[in-house]
Amino acid sequence: MWESCDERGYRRDVSQKPTPKSPPSPGGREPQRIAKLLARAGVASRREIERMIESRRIAINGVAIETPATLLTSLHGVTVDGKPVSAPAPARLFLFHKPAGLLTTERDPKGRPTIYDRLPKDMPRVVPVGRLDLNTEGLLLLTTDGELKRQLELPAVGVERSYRARAFGNVSQDQLEDLIDGVEIEGVRYGSIDANLERRTGANVWIEMRLKEGKNREVRRVLEHLGLQVSRLIRTAYGPFILGDLPVGEVGEVRQHDLVTFRKTLKPAPHGATAPKTASPRLTAAAAPAPGGRRGRPRHRSGPAPAKPKG
Repeated sequence: MWESCDERGYRRDVSQKPTPKSPPSPGGREPQRIAKLLARAGVASRREIERMIESRRIAINGVAIETPATLLTSLHGVTVDGKPVSAPAPARLFLFHKPAGLLTTERDPKGRPTIYDRLPKDMPRVVPVGRLDLNTEGLLLLTTDGELKRQLELPAVGVERSYRARAFGNVSQDQLEDLIDGVEIEGVRYGSIDANLERRTGANVWIEMRLKEGKNREVRRVLEHLGLQVSRLIRTAYGPFILGDLPVGEVGEVRQHDLVTFRKTLKPAPHGATAPKTASPRLTAAAAPAPGGRRGRPRHRSGPAPAKPKG
C-alpha cells in the first residue's frame, strides 16, 4: 500500500514500519537529513545517496530507510551495504590536472579511461566538483566531502570558474562583451559570462572566460553560437584555486587552513537549491598525501597569472 509522494518524489509504503531515527544527541545537536550527513561523511554525493536509499542499500540499526528526508543527529547505527559508516572526518580538497581524453565518472560501459584510472591509488574516497568533458583539460577539484561538493557547484553560491579556449574562426571583443548579459541558445538560458579576446595565432583565437553557472558544455556551446570551432578548452581556476604549474595528471592538496578560510567566505547554499546537471559518479577509493607533497594554493587576484599554454 503506497501513500502520496514525499517532497522529493519518493513514495512511501505505509504498510512497512516507520523508518527508525537515532536517539537524541546528548550534546543537543540539531537533526539533519541523512543524505546530508552521508554526503559530508564522503559516502557519495546527495544525488547518489538518494538513489542508494531508493535501492534500500542504507539502513539504521538493520532496518532499511525509505526516504532521504530521514532526520538524524549522528550516523551511529547507520550502514551502507551492511558496512558501518564512520563519523565524518574534516573535509579535504584536492586539485587534479585532468588531461584530455579522460571521463569524469567512476566507470564507463564502453571501457574508456576515467579520471579514477589516473588518480593515485592511495587517495581517500573523493568525488569531483562538477565535471570536465572528455576533451576538456585543466583544473578539476576533488573532495572527500559531498556537502562541500554541492556548495561549490551551486550557481547561487557564486563560485567563479575560469577557462581558456582556443578556437578557429573570427570573433570581436564587442561580441564577447555582449555575453556579460547572458545569452539564450536553443531555449537554454546561460548566465553572465565575462569573456575577453586574449590573442590571435594565425586562424585561431585564444579567449579567456569567467562564469559562475557551469551548465553542461556551456563554454563550448556559447562559443559555437558565436561561430567558433573550439579545438582546445582548459579550465584554469575554480574559485580561488588555480591550475598554475601543476603538471598534467598530478594531484595537489589544499592546505587545511586554506580550505577552512575559504569555506568561511562562501555564501550558504539556499534551501532546496540544486546544482547544474552533471555526471554523478559514485565515490571510489582512491588519496593519502598527494604525490610529491605538492599542495594546491588559493588564488589571489593580485597574484601571478597561471602559465599560458603554448598555442
